[in-house]
Amino acid sequence: MPENEQSDLIQQREKKLQAIVDLGFEAYPRKYDVTHAIPQIVTENSPLSAEQLAANKISVRVAGRVMTMRPHGKAGFAHLAGGGKRLQIYVRLDAVGERDFELYKLLDLGDLIGVEGYLFRTRTGELTIHAEHLQFLAKAMLPLPEKWHGLTDVEIRYRQRYLDLMVNEEVRTVFERRGKLVRAVRDFLEAEGYLEVETPMMQPLAGGAMARPFITHHNALDIDLYLRIAPELYLKRLIVGGLDRVYEINRNFRNEGISTRHNPEFTMLEFYQAYADYHDMIALTERLLRRVAEAVLGSVEFDYGDQRISFAKFEQITMKDAVLKYWPSEVEALTPAQLDDAQAMADRIPGLNQWLIQRGVAPIPADAGHDKRSGELLALFFETVAEERLIQPTFIVDYPLEVSPLSKQKPENPNFVERFELYIGGMEIANAFSELNDPEEQRNRFQYQQNLREKGDLTAHAIDEDYIRALSFGMPPTGGEGIGIDRLVMLLTNCRSIRDVILFPLLRPEKHIE
Repeated sequence: MPENEQSDLIQQREKKLQAIVDLGFEAYPRKYDVTHAIPQIVTENSPLSAEQLAANKISVRVAGRVMTMRPHGKAGFAHLAGGGKRLQIYVRLDAVGERDFELYKLLDLGDLIGVEGYLFRTRTGELTIHAEHLQFLAKAMLPLPEKWHGLTDVEIRYRQRYLDLMVNEEVRTVFERRGKLVRAVRDFLEAEGYLEVETPMMQPLAGGAMARPFITHHNALDIDLYLRIAPELYLKRLIVGGLDRVYEINRNFRNEGISTRHNPEFTMLEFYQAYADYHDMIALTERLLRRVAEAVLGSVEFDYGDQRISFAKFEQITMKDAVLKYWPSEVEALTPAQLDDAQAMADRIPGLNQWLIQRGVAPIPADAGHDKRSGELLALFFETVAEERLIQPTFIVDYPLEVSPLSKQKPENPNFVERFELYIGGMEIANAFSELNDPEEQRNRFQYQQNLREKGDLTAHAIDEDYIRALSFGMPPTGGEGIGIDRLVMLLTNCRSIRDVILFPLLRPEKHIE
């Protein structure tokens, strides 16, 4: 809306607000006592016939936002919205009196009002409140989006989520499902004997993941702190302390790129179980996801984009086999043996990069073969050629040691670790390990990561001496896992962007024209 039109509209609504005050209503009253919420009225009374409503004369007192207005002389209709539902009201001059009817005529779409009356059905059969009294609650000084086109501008929807929720009813459904999902996760883990805990969000070292952190400063202590990139090392300290099953639904912060699957601030579930390994985590994850899907959708099958996904069955494949299975036919083939040889893999990068460029994907850096070990290149090739092809639930196992600084090595092949990542819908949903509990080996892993940091890798893990000290007191064999709550919500609400499932995603500041 042009600025001059908006200014004129605000002036008109200010005049209406003054007229409402002149009628004796408060401009911004402090409260309004309701007897029913709109969804409650709709749910409880929709089955009742017109005759049943007339016989019982059910009195209600509700509040809501005016979404439609249809005045007809000395009477009129309106729809109120609240709690994700709408309910019609009928206002007649001889039923509400002159003052309340004048209020009705001064209402605009978006205004908030209270209505007292009784339920009936109109000639068309619509459940309606026959108003006996109106109460003004707040004036919408800015207009709602035009009703036929709604709010479709994506940036405005994310930036003004309050407006998005107000006019796009399906958006409310997404966040209602998100709430159900989180409750289902808690119910499941607590039934499994897990204790919910809280760990610091500001930490002296950024640990528990390979990610670039946000830095802040504590003035009183005069120290730099890092916003949490993961709670992992603190949760495992609790395992050392004897809390054998712990979990946290936590906010993490990573100073990295923004995409349809990445937001710098996001929600993770992390849980750790003493005397367990990653095989136990696989079994628990399958049970957890089935329980959550049943709680949110009533089914273990659901649509995501144009795919039908089922939690009834989970596949399992090694990272090597996934690379070989999904290696593009246009690129010179790889053999299993070549996946253990950094130079052999690097020789394929020119052909692979040409394939990536043709698909509009950024190529792998030309010097990757010189700067990375074979395990790092294997992980890079997996991310490049296989991730987006993993639609049905698939556990990728046998991760290279180089990209897994916190997990146990496989006894039969120490170049790989006991780790899995779960992929669904072409994106990573979960990451789990048999947790490394050898303090000397952990120090060696941290030292390798420190060497990467000194070479400029800002995502490499720092050395955490206190965590090594905790391990030195003895940590039992432990299985641990992180699950991305936001991405899981994306799956179960059929949303293609993470911004659709975060109420207030990070956006660039608005540009204001001086």
